[in-house]
Amino acid sequence: MSETAAESVTEESAAEVVEVLEEAASDPLVVLTGDLQRLQAEYSNYRKRVERDRELARDLAVAAVLIEMLPTLDDLERAREHGELEGGFKAVADQLEKLTSKLGLEKYGTAGEAFDPQIHEALIHATSDEVTEATATAILQPGYRLKDRILRPARVAVTEPE
Repeated sequence: MSETAAESVTEESAAEVVEVLEEAASDPLVVLTGDLQRLQAEYSNYRKRVERDRELARDLAVAAVLIEMLPTLDDLERAREHGELEGGFKAVADQLEKLTSKLGLEKYGTAGEAFDPQIHEALIHATSDEVTEATATAILQPGYRLKDRILRPARVAVTEPE
């Protein structure tokens, strides 16, 4: 096939495509179907965005309430350590801790773990030959996280190598 023959076939194909598109554009059923499909896609995207925003608002509200409860949880832990958590008050404390766990609150921070400034707050600093890296040697106040968000960093005593 020569170049002129190929060009004429291509021009004919293009003309046919243009003709089909013009016919489709003049057909009200095709136009209305296209509009309906666009509206359905917009509505679907809107629903997904609203659901995502609703979930974010819920997470922020739960986090705000849990942040306010952290001092109370600290007091319950101190009472438990001193043996003052007994009877009915112990049952209430256990229920409160179960509820916060159910909402996704996690307590973290153990003595001896490597110091990480992303999740620890150093309150005391010391040096020692017994450690090879910066280590949280004492947990002064446990840290709390909700899902992947740190609500309060663990407050620790840090020991570094000399």
